[in-house]
Amino acid sequence: MDGFDSLIGKAPAFEALLRSARMVAATEVTALIIGETGTGKELLAQAIHAESQRANKAFAAINCAALPEGLAESELFGHRRGAFSGAIHDHLGRFRAAEGGTVFLDEVNELSPAIQAKLLRFLESGECQAIGDTRVQHCDVRVIAATNCNLNQRIQEGRFRQDLYYRLHVVPLEIPPLRAREGDIHRLLKHFCAVFAQHHHGLTPAGFNAAALRVLNLYSWPGNVRELRNFCERMMVLLPGQIVTPQNLPFNIRGDLNLLPEKGEKPLITLPESGLELDRVEMELIHQAIAKTKGNRAKAARLLGISRDTLCYRLQKYTLQTN
Repeated sequence: MDGFDSLIGKAPAFEALLRSARMVAATEVTALIIGETGTGKELLAQAIHAESQRANKAFAAINCAALPEGLAESELFGHRRGAFSGAIHDHLGRFRAAEGGTVFLDEVNELSPAIQAKLLRFLESGECQAIGDTRVQHCDVRVIAATNCNLNQRIQEGRFRQDLYYRLHVVPLEIPPLRAREGDIHRLLKHFCAVFAQHHHGLTPAGFNAAALRVLNLYSWPGNVRELRNFCERMMVLLPGQIVTPQNLPFNIRGDLNLLPEKGEKPLITLPESGLELDRVEMELIHQAIAKTKGNRAKAARLLGISRDTLCYRLQKYTLQTN
């Protein structure tokens, strides 16, 4: 099984990411995964590990934000018995415990300056010195780091080492937010509903009518794929085997249903008998929105009922220029 099979999506930006990730997996290069919360950074790191030469070794995921500052060095690099109060046994540390494998450092921006310095030394030389040990051990692990924040801004604020940033940023892999992944919402809905139908004792997957799909595609999904996954599980538990309508959607997603055409209401656009080019209609509406707002993308996005990121993606898709 391909390690990347768990990453569902056909949006151009997402497929470009997967192509880069496959090339990274074939090497030993350090990688930095950048993406908003819920985009699947750990899942991507696991896929890279599964397709690498280290696949038969350990994969250790570490949430740096959850490491207590006083114990972070011990957790990562280990300690000797008696090195500090409470150290009653030797502790190998997460790096040495994953020898030959991959260590995933999630939210690496949360490490303290002292640990950042020690991590930089480890990345450059493989040196791993436990607290209270006079000996320096060498450890062979691959490091994949991840962040959901702007590290350049953290550097300017003096909260992240610039030299460590350059050492981690050898190959950046930026996961696009779900709102910018054209067409992937429907794919992920089908995937997660099928997964949860099987997980919850063979329930029949829920379906979605056209109006519900339109609402779901207009929603900005601030929690990204994680939020969509949780939404699908809710629909499977509450509406198994049913067709989900906009009225069934959570209020934070459905918003103002008055924006949706009611049954029998005259449609906003009438399809001519000769047909039309949907892309051309979308391009024209984007042109009009940009013109009406004098190039203000945020205002244009509100006029079109989409997020600013989605508008920027579609401007890029159609290679449209704005003043």
